Amino acid sequence: MRIFTPAAELPFAGHPTLGTCHAWLAAGGKPKRAGRVLQQCPAGLVEVRRNPSDLAFAAPPLLRTGPVQESLVVHLASLLRVRRDEILDAQWADNGPGWVAVLLASADAVLALRPGFVDLDVGVVGPYPEGSPEAFEVRAFFPKDGSTVEDPVTGSLNASLAQWLLATGRASAPYVASQGTALGRMGRVEVTRDPDGTIWVGGATVTCVEGEVEL
Repeated sequence: MRIFTPAAELPFAGHPTLGTCHAWLAAGGKPKRAGRVLQQCPAGLVEVRRNPSDLAFAAPPLLRTGPVQESLVVHLASLLRVRRDEILDAQWADNGPGWVAVLLASADAVLALRPGFVDLDVGVVGPYPEGSPEAFEVRAFFPKDGSTVEDPVTGSLNASLAQWLLATGRASAPYVASQGTALGRMGRVEVTRDPDGTIWVGGATVTCVEGEVEL
């Protein structure tokens, strides 16, 4: 079954992808293939699968990838208000919104960030100590109306980060990423990978508001 995901202002985003599928299933939608729904958005076709306790989308292909130029890494350090040598690596991780990803040494370093005004969409990730319930802490910053906004949980960023971290051997699937901690939120994103290499990004979905439209 193919349904269309509201695009809003982004070519791809995780929340509307899973939210649309949740709403369609809750309204009685019946997929042709059991447990799988194919949705279309400006970034292309995105497959969503239904797990016992959550929904997960297949990470879409990256539109831009590869190392970030040194001049931009220096600029990113200034935006995040960290020293250049605190950035271990940086990579384009754009699956629609335009993310550039920054790797710091630890989750604590990520949580300590107090960025200034950012002029591009920046995702930051750092590992938790081995044996922790979560593998990484993630934060997402983007400019809006002349100020820096932080997103509490970002499906598109976690999808592109997973592709980068798994490809470079910095992560192994399955793993759980934490996001929103600095905002007092407890976002948890589950990342898995099939034997064929497909990366799935998901979490719990719930109905918050429902109603009917009278025509």
